[in-house]
Amino acid sequence: MVKLTDYTAEKVRTLCTGPEDLRARWIDNDERAEIIRQLAERGIDFPSVAIQAGKPDTDPFDLLCHLAFNAPLLTRRQRADRVKKQETNFFRFFSPEAREILEDLLEKYAADGEIQFTLPDVLKVPPISQHGNVNEIVGKFGGADQLRAAVNQLQSLLYAA
Repeated sequence: MVKLTDYTAEKVRTLCTGPEDLRARWIDNDERAEIIRQLAERGIDFPSVAIQAGKPDTDPFDLLCHLAFNAPLLTRRQRADRVKKQETNFFRFFSPEAREILEDLLEKYAADGEIQFTLPDVLKVPPISQHGNVNEIVGKFGGADQLRAAVNQLQSLLYAA
């Protein structure tokens, strides 16, 4: 009987040529969603794989890279902390209120494993919702396009290295 982790590794290798290919595709929201969809069609769901691998706090990207290409594992907390420490210029670009929202998004990712910050849904749940309603939060970024760009950039930074 094939273990779920081995099966997952095999399927990832059919979708991506290596860890850099997976990273390049994972950074893009649409491509990440497509990878997740294709794996789900093959019966692969991240919580089950993470539990079987004994790595429930690992980001799905890291778990897939580790299983398929023997790459080192990072926890979601390690990824979030790296972004906070190494990407200070990104955060400085925003007002203190907007920066706090982005930091809360990182905390939500580290704690809950949200791999896609679906807008506007993520704005309606704590701790992000504590910053105001959707329109108020959007206003803190200067508009919906600016908020979307900031969130997309944050997601890209999570997987940059």
